[in-house]
Amino acid sequence: MTALRVFEGRQQQPLREWLTLTGRKRVLVVVHTVPYGKRLQEVFCLLESDLRVQVVFTAPPHPFSDGVARLIERLGGAVLPWEVAVRMEFDLALAAGPRGVEQIRAPLIMLPHGANFLKRVTEGAVTRVAGLGRQDLTPGGRGLPAAVVLPHRDDLAGLAYSCPEALPVATVVGDPVHDRMVASLPRRGAYRRALGLGKGEKLIAVVSTWGSRSSFGAIEALLPRLLELVRRNRKVAVLVHPNVWSGHGAWQVRAWLAQCVRRGIAVVPPEADWRSVLIAADTIIGDHGSVTLYGTLTGVPILLAASPEQEINPASPAAALARTAPALSPAHSLASQLTYVAAEYHRHHREEYGAIAARITSEPGRFSRNMRRLLYGLLGLGQPAHPAPTRPLPLPPPLASWSAASGERYGYGPDTGTGVSA
Repeated sequence: MTALRVFEGRQQQPLREWLTLTGRKRVLVVVHTVPYGKRLQEVFCLLESDLRVQVVFTAPPHPFSDGVARLIERLGGAVLPWEVAVRMEFDLALAAGPRGVEQIRAPLIMLPHGANFLKRVTEGAVTRVAGLGRQDLTPGGRGLPAAVVLPHRDDLAGLAYSCPEALPVATVVGDPVHDRMVASLPRRGAYRRALGLGKGEKLIAVVSTWGSRSSFGAIEALLPRLLELVRRNRKVAVLVHPNVWSGHGAWQVRAWLAQCVRRGIAVVPPEADWRSVLIAADTIIGDHGSVTLYGTLTGVPILLAASPEQEINPASPAAALARTAPALSPAHSLASQLTYVAAEYHRHHREEYGAIAARITSEPGRFSRNMRRLLYGLLGLGQPAHPAPTRPLPLPPPLASWSAASGERYGYGPDTGTGVSA
């Protein structure tokens, strides 16, 4: 990891003799967790090629911070230790979570780290929508951020209810994951080939958010049913939220899923880009998390393994999906239920899923344009004289490579003696 050297004086500044380009606008990217970092990557990449701006990174303490250092290292980012970053001043800061940001000395842009504001949390006798409350936007008594980024104009109503004083700094910008997935849908065939899917093979994506009411929270019941799915013409990929990996440890998650790996089921690592896998899927088994909601963009059937009403924001598209998608039944085989949901999707649900997907953003295809305008406005700089791009997603590695990596690191891999195609 690269570190900017600093003076030890009261006013911390980069040591100029160690820098080649000086006098730049300085943007601090606050990376609490891997999901937050991935979301912020869609923002700070809009500063690419601008020689007027220096981007630096910091990682505040967080219970789910596993993998953050590796993520920043892969980016090649210049890193400031948290205790140094909070003593310095910046021209702008970006964050997708509230922990510790009251210590940051910079105009702050607060972004959601997932699709819309899907979840609600209960603290004592109070239930609130995660991401829109005063605790999220003015943590530790900090003043209002310079900007609160919203994906949909409907989110303004939720903000007006939970933190109305933030409305003047709220900006409806859009959703970067939505835009990149939509831009990538025409490449579905290329993603399937890159993943190693042959003609006629079906891919089932099993996705889970984190928490006791998630799909993974019921893994004891779901695991044997996943093994039932493995056939020569069918492949399965499991995408588990990075907070599960961080909370339980990568070794433990892979150990719990070892039998899946031996049978040729791909366990997608937390650092991987799940979006191309979702686009390549023929069916999605999911829950109330963001990834399942983004699955409505792909035009494939969705089966809900979990959709806890008490954790879902009733005004969100996740609630609409919970009312629309079929729910997994313990009384019937998983294979038969997948056949049923495919038939129901083509008969009834295609248009309903499209309407739900349309609620992810009210600025479809315009996130990059809107976000870049916001960034440069707060930096006090003119925008570059070229369009802000929305790039298709890169090709993923083969599914088999993830199973092989598990075997090399943890001593198990696909069971070649089962006759099951990996």
